[in-house]
Amino acid sequence: MAALERVTAAAQAADLLVIADGKRGDVPVSAAAYADGLFGAVHTPFGEVAGLGVDAATINPLTGADSIEPFVARAEAAGAGLFSLVRTSNPGAADVFDLETTEGLVHERVAALVDGFAGRLTGEHGLSGMGAVVGATEPRFIARLRELMPRSVFLLPGVGAQGGDPAALGPAFGAGPASALVTASRSVAGSDDPAAAAESLRETVWSASGAR
Repeated sequence: MAALERVTAAAQAADLLVIADGKRGDVPVSAAAYADGLFGAVHTPFGEVAGLGVDAATINPLTGADSIEPFVARAEAAGAGLFSLVRTSNPGAADVFDLETTEGLVHERVAALVDGFAGRLTGEHGLSGMGAVVGATEPRFIARLRELMPRSVFLLPGVGAQGGDPAALGPAFGAGPASALVTASRSVAGSDDPAAAAESLRETVWSASGAR
């Protein structure tokens, strides 16, 4: 936690946005405590403990809408954002997120849940801080998820080491170039020239977004 606090402070001092990728999720009382630790402060019998003050965080929605609500409330108060898992990038995601239900695939049902909260965190330009984690390793799902979540910013992991192709992510940018973030860690950090690897990815993503 001390290291995370230092990294967060250093990033924000450099005018960078910080996404706490902890995939938090629990019953409402615990979710509220997690959310306080991310966006606000935790009130204890021994006094107030300051939270991280991050700009956004990832959450796990599989405990249901009542476990999402505290995160949305805290993010709304702090002017922060959320990225809910919807369809993750790992192969095992298919074991749960791609199961058939009477209302479509599980990840489609989760997408509808996310969109139900999107209005609470929608900004002046129409994009919502209620975002979605959508794996870049399964681009066949992206167009449908963009249809179900037209306002949400997509966080797209899985490019690089996991095999996701950034050139195939165009449908994620259906609401414009600002509507998706492509993440890459190992393929950039492990490169002989990380700056060049990051710039190459940036160019590919910018082209896929349709930006001019």
